[in-house]
Amino acid sequence: MQQKTALHVHKPVGTYRYVQIILGVFFSAYLLWRLYVVLIAHPAYGPDTWLRFTIDGVVLGSVYALIAIGYTLVYGILFMINFAHGDVMMLGAFGGYFVFEALGAYKVSSSLSFLNAYPVISVILAFLAGMAVSSTAGYFLEKIAYRPLRGAPRLVPLISAVGASIFLENAAQLLFSTQRWDYTNPAVLNRGAGWNIHVGQGTVVVTYTGVLTIVVSVLIMIGLYLLVKRTRLGRAMRAVAENKSTAALMGVDVDGIISRTFIISGVLAGAAGVMWGIHLGLVYYYVGFIPGIKAFTAAVLGGIGSIPGAMLGGLFLGVVESLGPAVLGISFQLKDVIAFSILVLVLVFRPTGILGEVLSEEKV
Repeated sequence: MQQKTALHVHKPVGTYRYVQIILGVFFSAYLLWRLYVVLIAHPAYGPDTWLRFTIDGVVLGSVYALIAIGYTLVYGILFMINFAHGDVMMLGAFGGYFVFEALGAYKVSSSLSFLNAYPVISVILAFLAGMAVSSTAGYFLEKIAYRPLRGAPRLVPLISAVGASIFLENAAQLLFSTQRWDYTNPAVLNRGAGWNIHVGQGTVVVTYTGVLTIVVSVLIMIGLYLLVKRTRLGRAMRAVAENKSTAALMGVDVDGIISRTFIISGVLAGAAGVMWGIHLGLVYYYVGFIPGIKAFTAAVLGGIGSIPGAMLGGLFLGVVESLGPAVLGISFQLKDVIAFSILVLVLVFRPTGILGEVLSEEKV
């Protein structure tokens, strides 16, 4: 009887795996055919356009990566998805916006504002303000919305996160209205300005704002990785992520570590929000929702709980989102469909993600 039960359990698993392989082969064949069509048979774009798409994808992916790491940090500690994380990013974007507005209004001479007289200091102050606002929001979010539910079933804090997201969006709408606000960058960071690269018959502009976004993202990601791997705080975070009870017995302040994790997560979201405003230009109360969901997709793609996986997943998603419509021959307005289709495909074919690990039952 036990053997019959075992056979009954394993048979659907094998069938499911067989269906996965068939779907994977068909999808790969279709993708190769589309690449042949757009690159060789009927080239729709020149090399300059493909390079432009790739650069735009890397810039966008850098922002997704920062937000995705915030998801990964919180999941690694609490094993929950903080769906309010994109709205924390939105608050950081507004923090940087108001700093730029204040510095632009402050005149150091009759014709020169502080914003344009000291652009480096202005950008640093905007990042500090955005990160401070978002880290404060992350701290109080954990204190009010998540900590009282620490011992509740897993679904309860998830519902609380959705409620917190709706609350932050509506609070921002009341504070800042539904208007779309335009970031006023320093003159040296004018959107669209940059270095011209001649490729084939065309010219590709590598924008200053895009380079700033990539450089700052890489520096922050390297700094975070070193913090988690090489510092005392990082060791404590990894201990809490492994086993809270054992970490507490070893003298680790579990509640304090969780609070600091949310603060660090908020710092990353705030930096991403300021970069979003500087590079793309518009902020409004709902600006964090779609990037937040896409960053969650990037975190799942890279392997939820893996910091290098979140980095890789964010960059990969940004590039695929930028190149995907051109490769598949569909409207660029459908790029969001591509991003969320990737989420479905990852969950079907590789639920652990690119660099994810198979979790034990205790962590699932």
